[in-house]
Amino acid sequence: MSQQSAVLHLEDGAVYEGRLFGAQKSIAGEVVFQTGMVGYPESLTDPSYRSQILVLTYPLIGNYGIPEGGEDEYGIRRWFESAKIHVSALIVGEYSQQYSHFSARKSLSDWLKEYDIPAIEGIDTRALTKKIREKGTMLGKVVVGGQDVPFEDPNLRNLVAEVSYKEPQEYNPKGDVKIIVVDCGLKFNQLRCLCRRGAKAKVVPWDYQFNSDEYDGLFLSNGPGDPSMATKTIQNIQRVLNEPNPKPVFGICLGHQLLSIAIGAKTYKMKYGNRGHNQPCIHSGTERCYITSQNHGFAVDASNLPQDWSILFTNANDKTNEGIVHNTKPFYSVQFHPENMAGPQDLESLFDVFLDVVRTHKKGMGQAG
Repeated sequence: MSQQSAVLHLEDGAVYEGRLFGAQKSIAGEVVFQTGMVGYPESLTDPSYRSQILVLTYPLIGNYGIPEGGEDEYGIRRWFESAKIHVSALIVGEYSQQYSHFSARKSLSDWLKEYDIPAIEGIDTRALTKKIREKGTMLGKVVVGGQDVPFEDPNLRNLVAEVSYKEPQEYNPKGDVKIIVVDCGLKFNQLRCLCRRGAKAKVVPWDYQFNSDEYDGLFLSNGPGDPSMATKTIQNIQRVLNEPNPKPVFGICLGHQLLSIAIGAKTYKMKYGNRGHNQPCIHSGTERCYITSQNHGFAVDASNLPQDWSILFTNANDKTNEGIVHNTKPFYSVQFHPENMAGPQDLESLFDVFLDVVRTHKKGMGQAG
């Protein structure tokens, strides 16, 4: 059966023609690439990819289909990072028409159709990725059936507000420590990592005005877009950081950027970002290298950190900042994803460190009281 043609247009005038699968829909977005070999169900449902046209560099995609999902013991959905697909469109070299896996219940194409997401195969993703690396991330649009759409920059919108929970929701109510999870685009596996370690997690919207008397620790999630858009979150973070006896704070990805802005540091848009499962990061204290999973297009300028903060991790490839830590207070954050399901888990222990600090701090406050 012949496939309908579809065209990817870039803002510099480049045109890539391929074959359509998924939904018959024209859409615009920011074109980015990701270098992971596996994990396309997790990537497509990662809120950090909100309104982006995702190029997967691995040559064959879709060969293990899409699992049914279901929930774990905490009521968190398995195999996906959120409840829906967040990318605008998907670009692959070759789409596997046949899929095979014991957990698969549908094809990638059928799943994309359910969420009205178009996809293109038959494009030279190696050449496309090379162009993005050389010229930088650019706007693009997928045009189907000649139905043109204008280019659109999603970073001009508050993407965090679009993906965040609208109402607070609790998980693992029997946990021994209370963690406020600020949802700026939370991945399910971050929530799972907290619950598995005995935390009672209360997920709140990005602009929720939390008070330190309602938690033992504060967790700042990942999320999409320009961190400077989340001004209410930044203001809320600043308020609790300046309290006399502040409680532990841990941020990941966008949460790292928001914490950095809250303490007076700057962020900037990267040329093409880091998205994949093989980014090497150097720990400042030990000089040990860890392989990490990442998904971000903005980074923290560590040259203007306040004097009472230190660099925690640095990317071994491009020397960008990968983490910060306060010298005396229980605050730290990392740019990478220590919890990633489809990538390395070398530093998932950072969740253990966070909850150990939370429990120690809680015990100390109890003894002081």
